[in-house]
Amino acid sequence: MNVTAPAARTGFALSLKGRALRYLAAREHSRAELERKLAPHEETPGQLAQVLDELQAKDFISEARVVESVINRKAARFGASRVRHELLGKGLGAELVANAMDGLKATELERAREVWRRKFGEPAADAAARAKQMRFLAARGFGGEVIRRVVSQSEDD
Repeated sequence: MNVTAPAARTGFALSLKGRALRYLAAREHSRAELERKLAPHEETPGQLAQVLDELQAKDFISEARVVESVINRKAARFGASRVRHELLGKGLGAELVANAMDGLKATELERAREVWRRKFGEPAADAAARAKQMRFLAARGFGGEVIRRVVSQSEDD
């Protein structure tokens, strides 16, 4: 047996389509994400685009499912701006992301209250603790007005 034979000839290497399907089996990926991940494995120019076109035509790649998946995984713990940043980082269209943000912003106050309740559970004792709670919510991607309402309401309870 020839030890120097490339892995493709010995049957151990995954095809570009096989790699794409492996990524898609783990979670939803946008076309842009797959392009970034698979580009180093492209053997001939245009091969990657052809594989991704084929997968998209068969509905293996769907931007709407990527948006839905990210929102389902992240919305309970993060604010709209953080989720928006992640969606844009996946190379999704601005209009699709904007539509998803409309739904998230409608529930942002309730989600922020729940995140605050799980982390802190009780009103801040002093200004330093209040600032800490506000920084925590800001780091999670919640908006300033929502943060103010959550932290100030906790003091009114």
